[in-house]
Amino acid sequence: MLHNPPQEGPAMIMVSQSARKLKAFIKQSKLGELAQTMVLRMVLTFIMHRGRMSCSAAAGSIASEPIHRGELTRFMARPRWQKHDFNEPLMRMLLAKEKKRGKFIFIIDATMVTQAGKKTQNSYSTGNRIRRKIKKGYRYNKKKVVFKKVHCFTFGLLITPSGIRIPIQIPHLTEEYCQENGREHLTTAEAAAQMVQTLPLDDDAKVIVLGDTAYESSVVEQACEEKGYTWVFPANPERVYEGPTGQRAKLRSRLKDWTSLSLKTIRLRASTGKYADYRRLSKWRVGPKTKPRVYYAYQEKRAVRNVGDVQLVFSTMKPDLEKATPDDVKILLTNATWLSVREVLELYSLRWQIELFFKELKSTLGFGQYCFIDFQAVEAWVELAITTVLYLEYERIVHIQDRRLSKDRRLWWSRQRLHGLCHAVRHGIETEELKYIEKRTKTSGGVKKLQRLLAAAIPQEYRVAA
Repeated sequence: MLHNPPQEGPAMIMVSQSARKLKAFIKQSKLGELAQTMVLRMVLTFIMHRGRMSCSAAAGSIASEPIHRGELTRFMARPRWQKHDFNEPLMRMLLAKEKKRGKFIFIIDATMVTQAGKKTQNSYSTGNRIRRKIKKGYRYNKKKVVFKKVHCFTFGLLITPSGIRIPIQIPHLTEEYCQENGREHLTTAEAAAQMVQTLPLDDDAKVIVLGDTAYESSVVEQACEEKGYTWVFPANPERVYEGPTGQRAKLRSRLKDWTSLSLKTIRLRASTGKYADYRRLSKWRVGPKTKPRVYYAYQEKRAVRNVGDVQLVFSTMKPDLEKATPDDVKILLTNATWLSVREVLELYSLRWQIELFFKELKSTLGFGQYCFIDFQAVEAWVELAITTVLYLEYERIVHIQDRRLSKDRRLWWSRQRLHGLCHAVRHGIETEELKYIEKRTKTSGGVKKLQRLLAAAIPQEYRVAA
């Protein structure tokens, strides 16, 4: 059992040799030697940081090779080393570890990071509505209101049949930023469609695409159809059935007849079913005593305007509804007309995995704790956070497939999310460091080398002049 280390003090290693596995992993990205060293510093800090994640912490993450925080910040903003997607070969290396046949789940959603700076590039205002007019002279109007701006990122989370998780992202670029920098402007739905079209999978791979209402759009559905993928989305509120002009009823008009519909009762347990392995549940949520979720659902196959022949599933968790409203009932659309009601509901319940991923990304890795004016540096930060996730997932699958480990140990690795994986990798790096120190203390030359390494751990700007 791994114990959580104290959360105070800087997180660093003495020598880069302590992270040999991580160095070998980053080397597969085909980056230059300098870029590999900088990426190593950032990924180490994402994994080992205690407190706030920052470039300042990353600059001193390798104690024997400290650099100035400004050097790392300037490197992040340079576009030259980011010309090619350095995460793509890492993704393919991770996919090569997939040995189980089955369906791939691709979940799309967007997440935002709040920015306070007025000069921050590519940020836009959101959620700054004035909810009530305050009377002039009223004592509460002296409070200053800080209007927030955000950066938005469209993410896709690819989950393989054995549970490997591979994140992909496209940043949302404002029209103003695109005009100034000659970049292409994409809506979040167009970005999602682009990710669907460029998934690094074989042509015969079976993929199911999930998302919320924002991605129930023609551009995403068309991309799925071109690739032969199945999709499941909540219906857009304005969707209507196919029919003559002026006589097209909205999908939610079915709710008026809710009490007369023949509803099916569906009980789903997260730890059982065809898609249980995609959830990566902890051992506390597995077993017959876990409470099932009960759904009441109605299914029909109809033609929907501008979509085609689809399966509609109306579902709610509220029993005995006398008057159903759109807030009570979720309307799901899917092009897989052969799926059962149970399977459609079970598939859509997997969409929550990307929300949990965002929570882990921000709370464990410190994804949203950057502070840059140049958006090029922000893009590098986000891609390096993805590099960190890819490495953690790689370590997980390597240990799961290692037959030298006991069955219980392999099961422990299979259940770990980002938090547990960070602790496990940190423990391994610290163990390697202790072995390195032990080896050096056996000779006088090794002791002198350790002394030089410890002296180098103090940045030049903080050293006392002789």
